[in-house]
Amino acid sequence: MDWPGNNHRLVRLRPVMLNWFIMWTDAVDLRNYYASPIGAVTERLVGQHIRSVWPDCTGMRMLGLGYPAPYLDGFRRQAKSVIAAMPASQGVLHWPEDGPGLTYLTDEAELPVEDLSQDRVLLIHALECAEQVRPMMREIWRVLSGGGRLLIVVPNRRGLWARFERTPFGQGRPYSAGQINRLLRDAMFAPLATRGALYLPPARSRMVLSSARAWENVGHRLFNSFGGVISVEAEKQIYAPTPTPAAARTRRAYAAAIKS
Repeated sequence: MDWPGNNHRLVRLRPVMLNWFIMWTDAVDLRNYYASPIGAVTERLVGQHIRSVWPDCTGMRMLGLGYPAPYLDGFRRQAKSVIAAMPASQGVLHWPEDGPGLTYLTDEAELPVEDLSQDRVLLIHALECAEQVRPMMREIWRVLSGGGRLLIVVPNRRGLWARFERTPFGQGRPYSAGQINRLLRDAMFAPLATRGALYLPPARSRMVLSSARAWENVGHRLFNSFGGVISVEAEKQIYAPTPTPAAARTRRAYAAAIKS
């Protein structure tokens, strides 16, 4: 069930209520962040973390939801197909720069792919700002194949990054590992493993950025619960009932983003 309409009006009228304040970072802002020095370090560290979870996706069909483009590039050389779905509230940019567009502007609760069509779904820069969490999770369940895996990457409620708005991980609602695991079980997924990443402080200092690898090594060993992000990998519970009969759904059509 989606949140009642009154809550949506409350979110927009009273942004000072931090526990309820949800906003989308614009796609242009996200692109500019990842083009900055701190963004490049973020992309490297979080990207290495994602690849440690999914080291080999050869021949698989992959969907990224939110702003996944910086983390999908490496998979294009392995996967059978790669799609980046960007919610309408965020906006969409052409990606990749060196080829035909693989990005789609979509409703977070109506993904532009067929049932059981994806082997891997990466959710990043999405859940913390989603207005329709449960419908979005059910859509992910719908599009995943029987043996498919979902990887959620969100700001860590206990980490420093969620406390500074100058990065995308300081936007929206951060989560704890327990909250993500409960959400997954409610959405008919079985959580497999919870991990942390991004242990360096969210600072633009060259000294801090140049020592990012040391921060990661120390953080993994000594401060595992305090990373800037947490990731949870989950598998689809194939015995669970389909939330909405396919015949009863009226789906919209979405167009790919075309480079001008």
